[in-house]
Formats: sequence, C-alpha cells, structure tokens
Amino acid sequence: MAIRLTHLRKPLAYSRPFDTCIPFFRPISSFEAVEKAIKCAVETKEYLRIPDLVVSLKEPYQNSMLFSFLSAFHHHHRIRVIDEILQSFVPVRPRSLPKIVYSSLLTYCLQSSDPLPLSFAILQRTLRSGCLPNPQTHLLLSDAWLQRRRGSQSVADIINEMKLIGYSPDTGTCNYLVSSLCAVDKLDEAIKVVEEMGAAGCIPDVESYGAVINSLCLARKTNDVVNIVKEMVSKARISPRKGMLTKVASALRANRETWKAIEMIEFVESRGYPVEFESYEVVVEGCLEIREYILAGKMVVRMTDRGFIPYIKVRQKVVERLISIGEWKLACTVRQRLSELKS
Repeated sequence: MAIRLTHLRKPLAYSRPFDTCIPFFRPISSFEAVEKAIKCAVETKEYLRIPDLVVSLKEPYQNSMLFSFLSAFHHHHRIRVIDEILQSFVPVRPRSLPKIVYSSLLTYCLQSSDPLPLSFAILQRTLRSGCLPNPQTHLLLSDAWLQRRRGSQSVADIINEMKLIGYSPDTGTCNYLVSSLCAVDKLDEAIKVVEEMGAAGCIPDVESYGAVINSLCLARKTNDVVNIVKEMVSKARISPRKGMLTKVASALRANRETWKAIEMIEFVESRGYPVEFESYEVVVEGCLEIREYILAGKMVVRMTDRGFIPYIKVRQKVVERLISIGEWKLACTVRQRLSELKS
C-alpha cells in the first residue's frame, strides 16, 4: 500500500539552538550502551545526538546491529522514523559527520525483508552529503535490486517507488545502482538500468555510461561496449570523457577487432564528437599487429588531418611496412603529411 508522508523533505524544527542539540558525551565503549542510547534518542526524537553516540564507539559498527531495534517498529512507523533521522541531518555541518549513521542505516535496510525503496532514500541522502557507502553496499544493493526484478517489475517502476515515501529519484542514486551491478558482474542488468532509468526521470549521464563501458571493456564484451558507445553519442548525445574511447579501442585491439575500433571512431566523429590522439594511436598499432598495413597508413593520414602525429616508432614502422608491400604511393602520402605537420 502506498505510504505518503506529508512532512518529508522538510527539516525538523527544534526548540533549542542547533549548537546545543549536540552536547558533549563521555566516551562509551559498550556497544549495548550505545545501542540503548540511540534507541533513547529515537524515542525522544533527539536525532542529532546519534552521530556523536556512534563515533564514541572504539570500533564503530557499520552494520545493521546498531539499528536492529527498529525491526520491532510497525512498517509505517519505521519508515517515518528513518525519514525523520535523514531529514534531521540535512543542516548538520560538516555534512560527513553522520557518515557512519548513514552506513549503518543503509546496511540495516538492505538486509531487511523489504529493502526498497527506503534504501534508495538513505543512499540518496548519503551521496548528497558527499559520503560514500561501505564497499559491502554494492553487493547488498545489487542483491536487493535483482530480487525485486525477479518479480518482472520494470526498472522505472521500482525506482519510482521512492516517490511513494516522499523522495524524488535522481541520476546519482541510479548511477550508484549501476556501479553496484557492474561490481558484481551483472552487466546485462546494469545496461538495462542505464537504458530505462530515463523513464523514471533520471537522465543517464557520462557517469552512467562510463561505469558500464569500463566494466564491458574489462570483460572483453566488445559488441556490447561498441553499442553502448554509439547509444551514448547518438541517443543520449553525451560526449565521451577523456580516455573512454581509448579504453574501448584497447579492448577491441586486445580482441584483434581493430576494424570495429575504426568503425567506432568514424561513428563518433560523424556525430560531431572529437576523438583523442591516444585512441588513434591504439588503432594504428592494432592495424600493425594484425598486418593491416594499408589500413594503418590510411589511419595515419586521417590522424594528420586532425593535427595528430603518431609516435616516431609507429610512423616509421607504418612507412616501412607500406614500402615492403609495394604501397609506394600511400607511403609517400604518409611521409608528406607527417613532414608538413612537423614543419
């Protein structure tokens, strides 16, 4: 059943000044004592006490144990309390002060029986505070996501559930989900999220595509990575960031698929986006490795058209190989173009 909280995203009002809401605490070494103190702070709605209580632990617990008492609350009440905790931290400075609290809450929710969409709300607040969740979050979040997706719900429908508890989905939260799926090698699902997150009002950006492209390159899934690059520049109209195309070209070169790298470069440039020197250099070296010397010569000419000069060993090798196969005309053209640029 949909839950609507009318007070959400509104900072809580306090009857006393902010600087007196976080008193000094003596060190507490007992986990049980800290847990009891946090429970008391929740019951009295003194949420700003919680960060200092957590930090007071000699070995901070960044897991569900600190907030396990919330499981005794009714579902609606639990959502309301967690929302109030999150909203109370909005004015806190430095923003990273509640980092451990965010982490503990997120771990608790992700391990609960109904982790989404509340976990997305906590994740969003964590990221907006400039903090990063624990690395373990990638596994827990991807597991929770995949469990929900087994129910045949669309990407947009699951993400949009954040609205039912008063939060607006955003690209940053979706990007963390994409990176989590990539971290556990669920690349097909990560691609699905990038392709469908726009339907939830979260427009994919260079971070969205970058996470998927990096993972596909590492996995040598060259067909998929080329398709993603084409979608990024043609459909999303996003310019590849520095090094992105070079990484893709290197993966294609490693698979001895230099032709695909050349087609990718041509496609990107046809859409008006620049291709950096390193990408061309990788392609020329790939051509030499597979003995496509004429193609290597043509790519060098193309490089000179853009003001690029290949490294000396590469350009010498291209000219030598062209001469060895009798391609004098192309070899002369390469030499002339290089000479003109160097002068």
